[in-house]
Amino acid sequence: MKNILIFGAGRSSISMLTYLLENAPKYKWLVKVVDTNKSSFIDKLKLTFELLDVKDELAREKEIKKADLVISMLPARFHKLVAQSCIKFSKNLLTASYENKEMKAFADEVESKGLLFLNECGLDPGLDHMSAMRAIDKIKEQGHELQAFESFTGGLVAPVSDDNPWHYKFSWNPRNVVLAGQEGPAKFIQEGKYKYIPYNRLFRRTELIEIADFGWFEGYANRDSLSYVDKYNLQGVPTVYRGTLRRPGYCRAWDVFVQLGATSDDYLLEDVENMTYRDFINSFLYYHPTDSVELKLYHYMKIAMDSDIIPKLKWLGIFEDRKIGLEKATPAQVLEKLLKEKWALLADEKDMVVMWHKFVYRDKNSGEKVTMNSSLVVLGESGEHTAMAKTVGLPLGVAAKLILTGQLKLHGMFIPTREEIYKPVLSELENYGITFAETIKESYKV
Repeated sequence: MKNILIFGAGRSSISMLTYLLENAPKYKWLVKVVDTNKSSFIDKLKLTFELLDVKDELAREKEIKKADLVISMLPARFHKLVAQSCIKFSKNLLTASYENKEMKAFADEVESKGLLFLNECGLDPGLDHMSAMRAIDKIKEQGHELQAFESFTGGLVAPVSDDNPWHYKFSWNPRNVVLAGQEGPAKFIQEGKYKYIPYNRLFRRTELIEIADFGWFEGYANRDSLSYVDKYNLQGVPTVYRGTLRRPGYCRAWDVFVQLGATSDDYLLEDVENMTYRDFINSFLYYHPTDSVELKLYHYMKIAMDSDIIPKLKWLGIFEDRKIGLEKATPAQVLEKLLKEKWALLADEKDMVVMWHKFVYRDKNSGEKVTMNSSLVVLGESGEHTAMAKTVGLPLGVAAKLILTGQLKLHGMFIPTREEIYKPVLSELENYGITFAETIKESYKV
């Protein structure tokens, strides 16, 4: 019997837990989940569960000591605690989060103890790495010259449940959506030139992308695309760009909140306990004795009266004289509370995950420049069994099986960019409907 210990039972974990439980009888696994809260699906899955605060060192170490493999589905800031105990008791660790500096600091100890820490093994990061590297390695193996790589991912609402003017609902952490883009300027390289987009311009620099059967999306740059030059061995490739997908019109409307300062998370609002949402918006606008909040906002943001931004803003309820209901909050927290009400994915609704890659390469034989697109669309089953949970959790589940069955014998700290990781994981994921469609879009002499 091998023990799998999972820290965290949030909404993204249900597909992974289901996968592990389905495989448990065959491989003789005991799956245990620990968290500070018990999710509603825990009893349905008949999981072994225990209330545990990861910050409780004695309780954490007691559980990790008994485990054969540890998976952390906690927020990234808690991975350090889990990692410390995994190293102390020589346990392998899987996470779906970005590999931050705190995690990288453990690399030498992980290597010296012969352990495997596999990070960034979810959706984005995770499936983006694996699908991109499979195509990039194939292009290089065939002797072609890669000249551009672009990649976009979005967690959205499925068309069947798309009933609001933003064409968006939450399928993952709302806070991350509100704070998106605030880590610093977006950095990428385009035609050999380094480019930077500051936060105040991020949602006005977008590009349109069409995906067969699902229509048009818009993409905005995210984080630091330059770091992927080394991650994907793209040295010398003139264009490297990564972004996030939304439906057309979302970014221009969201930019209203960015320009107002309503997404700021670095100060507390005064007297927020007595504020309405109308007061909240008005607090960012100039004083005028007679002009309405609506008129002031449209004038300040230069929004035309026939703009499709207006119905989006009105639908959210930002002009309503309705109490916010928070005792203290930053602007971002106020906005998050409103959006959690309006963009909630209900139990009978479905979400959608979309991923799109673009590879441009010079064919070694013909000398032609070829553009290849690779796209993935996954639809959720319900508000609980979401596409987000499926695409975040299943890669972790498959990786866990590879480790526990001895098929993955790497030692050290990795993300899933190596063939011995991405090849078997992507192969098994195809059995669950996670498949990429590749198309050659154009070919021309240069």
